[in-house]
Amino acid sequence: MGKKRILVIGYGNPGRGDDGLGPAIAARLEALQIPELSVESDYQLSIEHAALAAEHDIVVFADAARDANGPFYFRPVAPAPAGRLGSHSVTPAEVLFLARSCFNASPQGFLLGMHAPDLGRFEEGLSPAARQALEAALKHLREFIADVWSAGCACPGSEPPQTPS
Repeated sequence: MGKKRILVIGYGNPGRGDDGLGPAIAARLEALQIPELSVESDYQLSIEHAALAAEHDIVVFADAARDANGPFYFRPVAPAPAGRLGSHSVTPAEVLFLARSCFNASPQGFLLGMHAPDLGRFEEGLSPAARQALEAALKHLREFIADVWSAGCACPGSEPPQTPS
């Protein structure tokens, strides 16, 4: 059995301040050119992401988060059907549900929520707190990927230590 197929989807709007954290972490991961790691970036999740998720064993959804108690959180996400499904504004749980119901695939899902105190600006660029969250989340994500590939199992170290913000 080969390495687990891992996909990271960073989503958010880089033109709205800290909401650009998802695309920022996707860009940083792409720049690292980690072989066998798939990276996508988008403004929002859509139903089309289910087809992409279905091709992987693990999907990490990376987004800005107001509710992060520390620089970031990394939580499992279970598939869940949508209350009302549209082509845009799909949740990570709905993407996983669609991957299962439409493509008979069951990737493990994780939500990487990065501390984003400034989501209201209409300009590009991350706040200092968001840049710190990005660095901490990137370090954790790289370690998670290395652990998955070295252990051959799905989810070592899924919860980071909580640090004060």
